[in-house]
Amino acid sequence: MTVFGKILLISGNAEFLADRTRARAVVAVTTEQAECEIVTAAAAGLGPGELAGLTNPSLFSTSSALVLTELESLPEVAQEELAAYAAAPSPEVAVVLLHGGAQKGKKLLDRLRGQASVIEVKVEAPKYEREFVAWVRTELRDFGAVIDEEAASLLVASVGQDLRALAGAADQLASTIDAGSAVTVEVVRRYFGGRADVRGFEIADAAIEGRINVALEQARWAETARVAPVLITSAFASGLRSLAKLADAPRGLSDAELARHVGAPPFKIRILRRQLQAWDTASLASALDAVAGADLDVKGGAADPAYAVERMVLQVAAARRT
Repeated sequence: MTVFGKILLISGNAEFLADRTRARAVVAVTTEQAECEIVTAAAAGLGPGELAGLTNPSLFSTSSALVLTELESLPEVAQEELAAYAAAPSPEVAVVLLHGGAQKGKKLLDRLRGQASVIEVKVEAPKYEREFVAWVRTELRDFGAVIDEEAASLLVASVGQDLRALAGAADQLASTIDAGSAVTVEVVRRYFGGRADVRGFEIADAAIEGRINVALEQARWAETARVAPVLITSAFASGLRSLAKLADAPRGLSDAELARHVGAPPFKIRILRRQLQAWDTASLASALDAVAGADLDVKGGAADPAYAVERMVLQVAAARRT
């Protein structure tokens, strides 16, 4: 299908996905017309009549393309011009529009969505851990590899929730195995097991489970490795909040329903259930208070952030019911 005479609308708050979709659209344009002239412009700066000039066929080639960023900031007069163009686009011009996903400019989006020439790609960023895990699994599947939930969850914990970094990690993992093979927990651990975020969650899990010696040993390792203390306090907060959500979940939910309620992959519900046996509402509140205090200390430039982390480990472990 030709990309000329069409408008690709990229909407959503995931900057990396928007950039990647835009890059792929430009490749599609140049694949169809190698000599196509491509112009990139910011919507906010367009005055009356300028959009018409940008969407006119090029004088120097048989086709042209416009990439218009920050569509949410398009002036009202130019919005009218764009809506009119979308109703009757030039067959010699390809248009790519990028909208940041906020409410600003929503009326224009609704008008564009009603036009047959507009193809929309939504690029919303994942919000919960289980959504990042699902995204990683899809990314690896697109690379021709397979990864289960546990390995994908470890990868997210290892790399963090930056989509650009996760995409790079998925690419790296896919290139190390045979096409169609599985990316296992062992493979993820081999390439990313030493990353700081994994250590943070390992320390949190050890403290939550009452393994104080292990938690303190790993906290000291993290200090030696110059792991940012805020990564550790963040891991503790995430683990305890997941337990609190599980404790507050309605009775009778399946593992899949609990996973949606908690915001964690289904396999992790079994781990959380086991951990929750030693916690109740009061002990969780006490532990979360300790984490909040440590977080304030390390973010506020405490004189000894390592001490703040170790104190948090001890306070969280001590808050357990058993």
